[in-house]
Amino acid sequence: MKILIAEDDLTSRTILIAVVTEWGYEPIAAEDGTQALNVLQTDNPPRLLLVDWEMPGLSGLTLCKHIRETDSDNPPYIILLTGRSGTDDIVMGLEGGANDYISKPFENAELQARLQVGKRMLDLQDELHLAKETMAIQANYDVLTGLMNRRAIMETMEREIERTLRSLQPLYVCMCDIDHFKHINDTYGHLAGDAVLQEVSKRFKVSLRPYDLCGRYGGEEFLIILNSEEKDVKNVFERVRKAIADEPFIYEDAAIQVTISCGVTLYSPAKDNRNINQLLASADASLYGAKNTGRNRTVFSNDPS
Repeated sequence: MKILIAEDDLTSRTILIAVVTEWGYEPIAAEDGTQALNVLQTDNPPRLLLVDWEMPGLSGLTLCKHIRETDSDNPPYIILLTGRSGTDDIVMGLEGGANDYISKPFENAELQARLQVGKRMLDLQDELHLAKETMAIQANYDVLTGLMNRRAIMETMEREIERTLRSLQPLYVCMCDIDHFKHINDTYGHLAGDAVLQEVSKRFKVSLRPYDLCGRYGGEEFLIILNSEEKDVKNVFERVRKAIADEPFIYEDAAIQVTISCGVTLYSPAKDNRNINQLLASADASLYGAKNTGRNRTVFSNDPS
């Protein structure tokens, strides 16, 4: 683990570098608080900090305060070193942002123990951060397909409608459905059906543009949201359709031919007062139109928009 040693005294700095290296840390030295702050602003900076209080320019206490004023969901662990030993000084250091405090002179065994506590706290912080990220992913993304889940894509659609009202740009809402999906499950099994859902999602990601939005609406239905000029929209949906239909899906030894039907409605905020449910109903009606006219196609709504 990298450790930042901010100490202006050369002898103390040299000794600290030597002992923490012996304990398996990777020291990065700074001669004062300003240099330490510069180190912390680099990519992948140390998160375990050993900082002297009394330094020229930017003191250790000021450095602590500056670090704590910076927004971070993964903050460093700061141990403040100083010759001050009064209770008021200790309180000042801890209130200034230090996690721990060691008075000089100190025994190496005490320093080693406090560094181990700091490392342990950072490890726990990493575990908590990872757990929060995992929970956020689980809350917003469909486990099987990796696309946004229904709740997330619906919330995204609401935000896109609000943004469209401000920008007065057209918004295309598309409902897609895998054709004859029940037949795939009945013929090849539900594991094959899951594999098809996963592969369809992968092909969506490849064929859509980076700024297009896609989520699993439910079962074998998907919702796609585009901000695009009219001349580009048909090309995008045709590319999506062909990405699914042109190459069979391989599951074990079976080549499964998969197609999708899509229904699209256009929302033009300058002359369209439909709400989100009405837009979805319009896209769904167009989807049924695609199903009823032979599947493997995209049908655009004729609603006024």
